[in-house]
Amino acid sequence: MDVSALNSVTAAYRASYLQEASLLEETSESFDSIYTAMLNSLDETNELQKSAETEEIKFALGESENTHDLLIAQAKANVALQYTVAVRDKLIDGYKELMQMQI
Repeated sequence: MDVSALNSVTAAYRASYLQEASLLEETSESFDSIYTAMLNSLDETNELQKSAETEEIKFALGESENTHDLLIAQAKANVALQYTVAVRDKLIDGYKELMQMQI
């Protein structure tokens, strides 16, 4: 009985298994990096909201007469908040879809 052909099958199986294992490892790293990036994005959104509020207070107290800085701070905070809300909505949609899946 010639078993030399089985070596190539075993090698191909081992290569496909290693490739799948590396993809799973990349996926978990990818999720971790995405999660970390989202936490950083939330922190950045919070900081932009705080800076816009600070600019509003300065303008209201008369400490700043530059409306340009106020408008820029408000626009940055608004865009960051809209982005964060859009990502949250997509996450909630994904969660709802997962919960509706049949086992």
